[in-house]
Amino acid sequence: MPRSSRSPLLLAGLLATAGAAHFAAPRQFDAIIPKALPGKPRTWTYASGAVELALAAGLAVPKTRQTAALAATAFFVGVFPANVQMAVDWRHRPAPQKAAALGRLPLQVPLVLWARGIAKNGGRA
Repeated sequence: MPRSSRSPLLLAGLLATAGAAHFAAPRQFDAIIPKALPGKPRTWTYASGAVELALAAGLAVPKTRQTAALAATAFFVGVFPANVQMAVDWRHRPAPQKAAALGRLPLQVPLVLWARGIAKNGGRA
């Protein structure tokens, strides 16, 4: 990802948008919560949305940016099972939906690297 001074803010914006979407349209996220997790999917949907919003806030503030970037790195790794669950569940859907589900899997790698890069740069670009 770009090493510009805007990079942490761009990642914060992406996380804020995703976090807000968990509250605005929770059903789509409920559907991809791995069934092995205890409790109701909606609880996990709201919890992950809240985490994304908190990470976005942390990335937006220079003082907390490095810690938030480390946490975002771990978060992106941690939510990968939901993307795998989605790919498995959508394997029999029409081609565009199947492609979207499969396309999410490799996209996790640049997100992890982006957050890690921000953390390695001491919270700078």
